[in-house]
Order: sequence, then structure tokens, then C-alpha cells
Amino acid sequence: MPLIECRSLTRTYRRGNELITPLNELDLDIEAGGFVALMGPSGSGKTTLLNLLAGIDRPTSGTLTIADESITTRSRGALAAWRSTHVGYIFQLYNLIPVLTAYENVELPLLLQPLSRRQRHERVSSALDQVGIADRHAHYPRQLSGGQEQRVAIARAIVTEPTILLADEPTGDLDRESATSVMELLSRLNRELGRTIVMVTHDPRTTEWAKTVLHLEKGQLVEHASEGAA
Repeated sequence: MPLIECRSLTRTYRRGNELITPLNELDLDIEAGGFVALMGPSGSGKTTLLNLLAGIDRPTSGTLTIADESITTRSRGALAAWRSTHVGYIFQLYNLIPVLTAYENVELPLLLQPLSRRQRHERVSSALDQVGIADRHAHYPRQLSGGQEQRVAIARAIVTEPTILLADEPTGDLDRESATSVMELLSRLNRELGRTIVMVTHDPRTTEWAKTVLHLEKGQLVEHASEGAA
């Protein structure tokens, strides 16, 4: 059974008198260990799908199953609890808290879990080491480059050992060299550690690292192209 299974997944909302359907009866399977890049024009449903997978939003109709758990009809409180252990989210603009060190930013999601201080330290140290930024653990975001900030953000996303990693334009605010470094890191997390990654991107160059490229248009899957990862 696929790790992620979407069936007739639909999201609609009203804007004045107009009914907007950013996602329209989408059927999609993603296997464990996959690295999927979602592409398409603005308004095609990419971010909507990412938010549904994260449990940030709920579908209007259809079903969504992740790791054999249906998350379609859960309450917002139940979704928040589910998300804290199953989802790691990587943002384009990092979303680090400026008054916290790199270590403290990565530790933050663990404060919601029943872990001892020692267990949190082991998790944070491991995550920082995995992204190659352990030597910057005491630095504040303002003391880091954009690429280093994104590495801290990735460490924060993986520290809870989530079921899936979701990345929304993870290289959109980076120069080419930093972007390449971040994509190589995501590829290694997928290839060597088996992390399942779903990434929204507008940059076709970032898809070189994905195993599968999906194209969305008007809320529907219009092309499905599997590609070898770089």
C-alpha cells in the first residue's frame, strides 16, 4: 500500500460569489522513500495539495490516507497532534525564530513531545549533524547565511523523525550555489536515510534531484514523469 494515497481529493472555497477549486478530484499515490517534485503555474493546486498533506487544511471531499491513517475527517486539534509527529515542513523563507539559536530553533518542535532533556539533546545534535551544521549550533539566524539558515530549517523539519518531509520552494530565496547545496542535502536525506519528500517548486533545475516529477494544472494532474535522481 502506498505511504500517501489521495482519492478524488478536492478542495473548494468561495471568494465572494465565485467558487474556487484549487484541487479537483485528484488521485495520487506516493510510495515510501519517494522524492516527488510538484510543478505547475501559480494557482494550479501545488501549495493546496501540500497543505492538505500537512494537515494544515482539510479537503472539501475525497479521501487522504497517510501511513495507513485517514486524516480526512479529523478535527483541527487532532490534525495538529498528528502533524507534530508525522510531518516535517520546510519553508521558502526558513521561518526561524530570530531570538533563538540554531540549536534552540531545531529543539522547538520537540518541546511538544514527551521527551527528556537528554533525549531532546540527542535528537537535536543528530539532526544538526545530518545537515552538516553542528558547528553553528550556538549561532543566531542573523549570524548565518541563507543556505545555513535553510539547513537549520531542514534540521528542525527532520528532528521529530517525521513520516513525510514537505518542502515549499525550499530554494526559492537562495543563490544558485546555496540552492544546489540544499538540494544535494535533500537528495541525500532521501537516498541514504529513506526520507519521503514532497516538494513544490517553480525551478525546473531543482527537479533533477527528484525521483518523480508531477505537473498540476487547474487542480488536476496533467503529466506524470518519473526521472532518475541526480
